[in-house]
Amino acid sequence: MTNIDDLDLNGTYTYADYMKWAFDETIEIIKGKVFRMSPAPNLRHQRVSLNLTGVLYNYFKKQQCNLFVAPFDVRLTPLKKDKNNTIYTVVQPDLCVICDDDKLDEHGCIGSPDLIIEILSPGNTRKEMKDKFEVYQENGVREYWLVEPNNRAVFVYVLNEQGKYIGLQPFTEEDIMTSAIFPELEINLEEVFAEK
Repeated sequence: MTNIDDLDLNGTYTYADYMKWAFDETIEIIKGKVFRMSPAPNLRHQRVSLNLTGVLYNYFKKQQCNLFVAPFDVRLTPLKKDKNNTIYTVVQPDLCVICDDDKLDEHGCIGSPDLIIEILSPGNTRKEMKDKFEVYQENGVREYWLVEPNNRAVFVYVLNEQGKYIGLQPFTEEDIMTSAIFPELEINLEEVFAEK
């Protein structure tokens, strides 16, 4: 299938379906439902993404973990699997960190990354703040960052022992941000949100 308009957007789809499609448009599947990706990110989104990538690359190149940037398929396997182990969610986070090499294959990641970072853009806020929040929590993503370029803030959610996200105090551009699961990682948010 080559045209997304030929899909029944009310239908339920799997990763197997996703692999058969050859759309020009980038999509994600969340709990079997198709979501169109936002148009190409705006300039502010791109700058924040690049600045974060640089900081994270420098940190993780000395670690056992792997940093990946979109487009990169993450196939999530729910903690409560169905009897056929069918994958109903494939997403493309802006950035993600995977510390278990066994989760990597030629198609991307299968299973939960340790850290997922999504940068909000006009048009994707609901998906990132609600739909992805829920699916990342349900699938055991240990730490989830929502980066809000317009307000120059980062919202961090950390999975607790009960499998629920706990929101930390937001970080703003005046802060040196740290990660709960990578405590030695320090990020100067003034540099992340810099316009040049």
